[in-house]
Amino acid sequence: MTVDLHDLLPAGLRRAWALDGTCPDLDLYSLYRARQIADLHRTAVLDAKGALCYTALDRKVRCLAAGLSGLGVRAGDVVGVQLPNGRDAVVADLAVAALGAVALPFPVGRGRREAASLLRRAEAVAVIAATEHRGDRHAADLLALTGELPALHTVVAAGPGTPPEGAVAFSALLRTDPTSFTAARPDPDSAARILVSSGSEAEPKMVAYSHNALAGGRGNFLASLIADGRPPRCLFLVPLASAFGSNGTAVALARHGGSLVLLDHFTAEAALDALAEHGPTHVLGVPTMIRMMLDRFAAGHRPAFTPPTAVVVGGSPLDAGTADEARRVFGCPVVNLYGSADGVNCHTGLGDGPLHGEGPGVVAGHPDPRVADIRIAVPGSAPELEEAPKGSVGEIVARGPMTPLCYVAAPDLDARYRTADGWVRTGDLGLIGDDGTLRIVGRLKDVVIRGGANISPAEVETELATHPLVRDVVCVGVPDPVMGERMAACVVARGAAAPTLADLSSHLTARGLERRKHPERLLVVDELPLTPAGKPDRARLREQCAVGTPESLAEAV
Repeated sequence: MTVDLHDLLPAGLRRAWALDGTCPDLDLYSLYRARQIADLHRTAVLDAKGALCYTALDRKVRCLAAGLSGLGVRAGDVVGVQLPNGRDAVVADLAVAALGAVALPFPVGRGRREAASLLRRAEAVAVIAATEHRGDRHAADLLALTGELPALHTVVAAGPGTPPEGAVAFSALLRTDPTSFTAARPDPDSAARILVSSGSEAEPKMVAYSHNALAGGRGNFLASLIADGRPPRCLFLVPLASAFGSNGTAVALARHGGSLVLLDHFTAEAALDALAEHGPTHVLGVPTMIRMMLDRFAAGHRPAFTPPTAVVVGGSPLDAGTADEARRVFGCPVVNLYGSADGVNCHTGLGDGPLHGEGPGVVAGHPDPRVADIRIAVPGSAPELEEAPKGSVGEIVARGPMTPLCYVAAPDLDARYRTADGWVRTGDLGLIGDDGTLRIVGRLKDVVIRGGANISPAEVETELATHPLVRDVVCVGVPDPVMGERMAACVVARGAAAPTLADLSSHLTARGLERRKHPERLLVVDELPLTPAGKPDRARLREQCAVGTPESLAEAV
């Protein structure tokens, strides 16, 4: 049985966007083929193995699609993909699309239990996983769990190493006769990919996207950042398997005919070297990655590079100090991207405006209805959305060409986050000013509850990021027997001298932040841990705070 991936957006809206040209109204593989035919030898992928052109990539795609078809994968089936950034991940993306099947990518490094949960709930019939990557043996781990996954009949092992017994070798499938395969022509408004959201649910949310929502809605986002109309060359520091990384194969390649520059594992040195060697037009990463690159550059690792068109930063809040330094070092605009797997996108564009200025929160730019229309609703208004008064803070809701179909196997999430007419409740707090600018203020659910009072970590992080001794900061709640929770600031120092808790408190007082919102714990770390999706790992930081030593974890006086 194939999992139900229904569309919660009115069909008339989807068709209107296709008819007026907002969405291309073609499936992802057909879009890719059109790009390949138009420029046979354009570079598609640059990775550790070198350059791969559009035509060579297409041959691999057809071989893999034919091989998967021979293993019983059919249109509408869900296929999991757990591969590092590289050509194999791109081949898998396009082969699944060519079959008319639905890709479920998730980053390497996710544990076997979480991977099994994703595959089980999505009723995946096959999974393509790394034989070995940085000590993880994902293919073998997933083979061991097949007894718990009744729909899963095939595990494909990719990359270096000997495939585990019972797995099909990815390399063998690439030797299938490509002429034996005829591509499917799925409905462009049908499901093409499932994005995995690292939200606040007990299990990661899965969100189904159509071909048009990816290539159309998300494609229009990237189009707005292509200043000269030439195909982009995108250095993806985030995993292609993340929600942010979904702008890779479906958008940069299939929609815009560009090139992907890929690192199988992020390091600041490798990212700077790729910037110098491959001359990307766009660099896409999370703030922590950009800060790590800036640190290595400041420490002397300074390869000469041509300034890109833009550095696009998303996944977590971007502070003004990092944005200013990145503009200076990279010599280009720094785009603050507000977006999520749930179907919201807004960004500051290629201008040079401030991230803060007058007003609360962080500037996220002007919403683009060709991507996602954004409104501000009164929190808790249900079942119909009630728009908040102009200029007031409320819940950000979104609906537009990039709006996903539904949550996967989660009717409770559909009921909680989607309205009858297709709007998505983001759980984020924001406001839209008189000039139409969206500002992000915080999260409805991401709060620390101290003695019954709610504190927004995002608000505190924004102010702490302006401290001269703070390079990077994440605030988390830690359990406390008296107050329920207390706020902990997890800080990466800017230099050799780390700030004290008293330093931080004095700074926040000077910034006008009331005393009850000041952090009461301090954890100083060399660098912030990242999740497999490339975001700061708040859960690990909470654990570190809970077991911190007196030298690294200080009580407020």
